[in-house]
Amino acid sequence: MQDQRIIMGIDPGTRLLGYGVILVDRKKTHFVDMGVIDLRKETDHFLKLKRITEEIGALMDRYHPDDLAVEAPFYGKNPQVMLKLGRAQGAALAAALLRGIPVHEYAPRKVKVAITGNGAASKEQVALILSRTLRVDLSGPHLDATDALAIAMCHFYQLTNPFLDQTASRDWDSFLKSHPDRIVKP
Repeated sequence: MQDQRIIMGIDPGTRLLGYGVILVDRKKTHFVDMGVIDLRKETDHFLKLKRITEEIGALMDRYHPDDLAVEAPFYGKNPQVMLKLGRAQGAALAAALLRGIPVHEYAPRKVKVAITGNGAASKEQVALILSRTLRVDLSGPHLDATDALAIAMCHFYQLTNPFLDQTASRDWDSFLKSHPDRIVKP
């Protein structure tokens, strides 16, 4: 890991999209910013996606993150909701990819385990532990912002975890290189 790294976390949503930014160095994690993009008054779904891309892009231009960590959409009972969440995630990913920022995706349960040690932890428990870890008051009105901060912290822990399986694939190219026998040629 480099001496300093800025990590932005995104908790995708079509009503409230949370973001969190941390600065990490070799000794400490520093809180930078967090908040939500409130999309509740926007009625056109495609205009919501445009706003996400523009506003997340503006935050990226402001903070210049080295990495974007985003929560993976989870399977729910309503496929339409999952589709909309996937589109919101895609809009945020597009902003990062257009700026050459590497993207990392984490399942909600993995984030909760990384922060609290409990994959079934509540949003309030996650916020409380983050507040103590970062030594800042995170008692804001929206837990979507603290969730985004948790996603950024989860990525930091992945980068620095000495027990991380070094043979695990982190992206498609790494997987293909480490598993040439899995490639089917036409």
